[in-house]
Amino acid sequence: MAKATTFFFYLALMLSFLLIASIAESRSLLAIGITGEEATPDCDSVYGVITGDTCFSVTQMFNLTTPFFDSINPNLNCDKLFVGQWLCVDGSAS
Repeated sequence: MAKATTFFFYLALMLSFLLIASIAESRSLLAIGITGEEATPDCDSVYGVITGDTCFSVTQMFNLTTPFFDSINPNLNCDKLFVGQWLCVDGSAS
C-alpha cells in the first residue's frame, strides 16, 4: 500500500511540475511542435551592399516601401549591414 501511495505522490508532483513549466513557457503542452504558417520570402533580384549603404538608401534606390523591404528581408539587421551583404530588392513574401 505504501508503494502505491508513493507512486501517486510522485505522479502528482511530476504533473504539477509539468503544469508549472507549461505556464511559465506560456504555451500549452498539447501545442508543442505545432507552428503556424509563416510567410516565406521569395527573392527575384538581389543587391550587394557597398560602402555607405543603409537600408533607407537601398529602399530609396529601388523605390521600395519600408514594410515591403522588411518583408522580403525578414532577418536583416539594418544597424549591421556589411560590404558584400546580399539584400533582396524584388520578390514577394508568400
